[in-house]
Amino acid sequence: MSAALIQGAEEHSTTFCYQVNGSCPRTIHPLDIRLAIYLACASGMLITVLGNLFVVFAVSYFKVLHSPTNFLLLSLALADMFLGLLVMPLSIVRSVESCWYFGDFLCRLHTYLDTLFCLTSIFHLCFISIDRHCAICEPLIYPSKFTVRVAVRYILAGWGIPAVYTAFFLYTDVVENALSQWLEEMPCVGSCQLLFNKFWGWLNFPMFFFPCLIMISLYVKIFVVATRQAQQINTLSKNLAGATKRERKAAKTLGIAVGIYLLCWLPFTIDTLVDSLLNFITPPLIFDIFIWFAYFNSACNPIIYVFSYRWFRKALKLCLSGEIFSSRTRTIDLYQE
Repeated sequence: MSAALIQGAEEHSTTFCYQVNGSCPRTIHPLDIRLAIYLACASGMLITVLGNLFVVFAVSYFKVLHSPTNFLLLSLALADMFLGLLVMPLSIVRSVESCWYFGDFLCRLHTYLDTLFCLTSIFHLCFISIDRHCAICEPLIYPSKFTVRVAVRYILAGWGIPAVYTAFFLYTDVVENALSQWLEEMPCVGSCQLLFNKFWGWLNFPMFFFPCLIMISLYVKIFVVATRQAQQINTLSKNLAGATKRERKAAKTLGIAVGIYLLCWLPFTIDTLVDSLLNFITPPLIFDIFIWFAYFNSACNPIIYVFSYRWFRKALKLCLSGEIFSSRTRTIDLYQE
């Protein structure tokens, strides 16, 4: 009898997201912990939005930066900026409060935008790897092979394919009807987990793995060729040597960006795959950590550019000093030593 009373008391003391049957249990953190998490996540969101906003502004404003590679960087920065602006605010509330309070429509839209921006990032990094491979391994034909028109096609593909792919799974019932045996039961009310089923876990991994495999293969070849070029660089003319060094530096910087992308996204991707085999046993707190570790990647690229690109530091200095308002600033050569 006493055991039954204790069990009943525990059930009544459990907090749920909604006062309805099937509601998700809610984890309540102490107020100081909640405020600390809100502050940390909001700081990361602010860095993500402002850092990528500056990349978009710099590439758009300075004429010397109007190149195919930088247009791809601009589009990548847009995806990361929109992730911070449109996805992270609601994700912060969901992570801290452990519940989704914004309704089914926003849940589906939030999941769509989250998946769209993340897949767009990896597609753009893959295309940038192709660009760098062409610039380093085929330098003579690169200017005519990788033009602005080609970059625009890559950008359209980088946004279009993820948009259609994600919409197919979220806004049609084809998958649900055809693959019902793979789908888990409906999640509890207040979780906003639309895509985390067994089928999605297995489909999500190739979407991450194959672009990453392409990027790694290309950068291994770039490294081999760049090493050989470094040995021959003394025989080149000064101008050609400078251009070659600049291309190699860009390849190295973007290689670091790809490496950090893999580091940030690998835990979440592997967990999604393995969790689908183990009937979703990952604790919500661990899953949230993996998600935010992946989100953190969107704040990394501007930080990488600050330490790696001279043109980025010069553009930032011009903006902070107010020289950006001069009519001649737009045409300044940011590559000049």
